[in-house]
Amino acid sequence: MNLRQLEILRAVVRHRTTVAAAEELALSQPAISNALKSMEGQLGFPLFDRINNRLFPTAEAMTLYKESEAIFALQAKLENRVRDLRENRLGHLGLVATPPLAYSIIPPALSAFLRQRPQTRVLFDVRRYEGIIDGVLSRVAELGFALGLTHHPGIAHETVQTGEMVCVVAPDHPLAARAAVSAADLVAHPFIGLERGTRLGEAVRESFARAGAPFNPTVEVRYCNTACVLAGAGVGAAVVDPFSPRQGGAHPLVVRPFLPRTPVTAYVLWSEAEPLSRLARAFLDEIRSATRALDEAGGAGRAPRGTAENNSA
Repeated sequence: MNLRQLEILRAVVRHRTTVAAAEELALSQPAISNALKSMEGQLGFPLFDRINNRLFPTAEAMTLYKESEAIFALQAKLENRVRDLRENRLGHLGLVATPPLAYSIIPPALSAFLRQRPQTRVLFDVRRYEGIIDGVLSRVAELGFALGLTHHPGIAHETVQTGEMVCVVAPDHPLAARAAVSAADLVAHPFIGLERGTRLGEAVRESFARAGAPFNPTVEVRYCNTACVLAGAGVGAAVVDPFSPRQGGAHPLVVRPFLPRTPVTAYVLWSEAEPLSRLARAFLDEIRSATRALDEAGGAGRAPRGTAENNSA
């Protein structure tokens, strides 16, 4: 398959109709349909199931879609580099982060960074942990930010901030009056758990096991910010990283320390293959300043021990 065919495949996967894909790519609908037939003929297996005038990608099509993401990310990076050269921009910086850090400590640092460098171009993407590693190793991004870290060859890292997992509930929840919430406390209430296999999900399960409390979530989600939204809406209590409750949302949220204490560390990652650029080093300085300021203000990525805080969204 060539890049144009992959581009057509990806457009149809996103839109589920050849008409919408044609509009996005400025092609005719018959051209999209013919391209799909040609691809399926070349590959020897169907790419879409056609149901009620909509196209539903097969498992094989979704595999191609996911595997091609890195190709198009690199293509976008190259196109942006060409644009930077043409427009004589002063600099370019690529960043990737997992959601808890992307929506908490990075925005204030990025705001301060760009105020001093108005002509700098920043590409900022939000990904899962695996995507952070891929982005840094492929040099799609110069800096990656993630919670937790496993050793990866070729990856250098620095601790950005440490904290502890917290419990979040709606203001009218029975546990909102507690100074701290334990795993045992949560057994008697509807609970929003983090997906098995995720770093934080496994950490919470281990904490429940240490406390001898059964882990029986009413609802299971992948992301901590999703758990915060559901908790604020009254679905149940949740145990999340200390950054996600600070993102804000449609509902007020009460944050309490979680017991047993479950540490969580935020890291910045970069490739050891090349030295960091001056822009990347400058942004790291802004991150360090932002986290120091939050710590001095009483707590940046963690709920103070023995105290509680209300977080209005």
